[in-house]
Amino acid sequence: MRHGLRLTAHGLRLEPLERQHAADLLSLIDADLWFGMVSPPPRTVADVEAMVDAALAADGTYAFVVVGPEGEVRGSTRFYDHVPAQRRVEIGYSFYGRQWWGGPTNPASKLALLTHAFDVWEVQRVALRADARNLRSRAAIERLGARPEGVLRKHRVAADGSVGDTAYYGIVDDEWPDVRAGLEARLAAIER
Repeated sequence: MRHGLRLTAHGLRLEPLERQHAADLLSLIDADLWFGMVSPPPRTVADVEAMVDAALAADGTYAFVVVGPEGEVRGSTRFYDHVPAQRRVEIGYSFYGRQWWGGPTNPASKLALLTHAFDVWEVQRVALRADARNLRSRAAIERLGARPEGVLRKHRVAADGSVGDTAYYGIVDDEWPDVRAGLEARLAAIER
């Protein structure tokens, strides 16, 4: 859905995703980066524009482009399955250009999202998930401070037709102060 949320953390900006970001996002994507996604890797600007259109049409979805301090597009992330009455939301559909892996981009993006979810929306629970085979993404989620909650077997069909399991993680409101402190300490160490 279209939204006006603009979030910031540690020099990064999360701005509403628009079709105008498609070319920049396409330049970041390759088949290995896209591993475990349920859609095939986009190959054209039109493919990315279609992804943007789908995100903007989805209820309970707030899609963002991640912009670095120099104005460079670093990737995309989103809230989805936001259910205010149940005080829960999921974070995902995240990808970043390889040049920003292992640095502050993912933890700063997630800090911005989690801060909004817990402190503004006052959710009780934020879930994150990854294809169970994607060990890199799972490790990144665990480094954020999310707790493993289980694996849903045969939960997703990948773009190549293979059936995969989904690893689920969660952060609940009681854990948020410690998760926030851990992310802030991690980002401070990276920025030194």
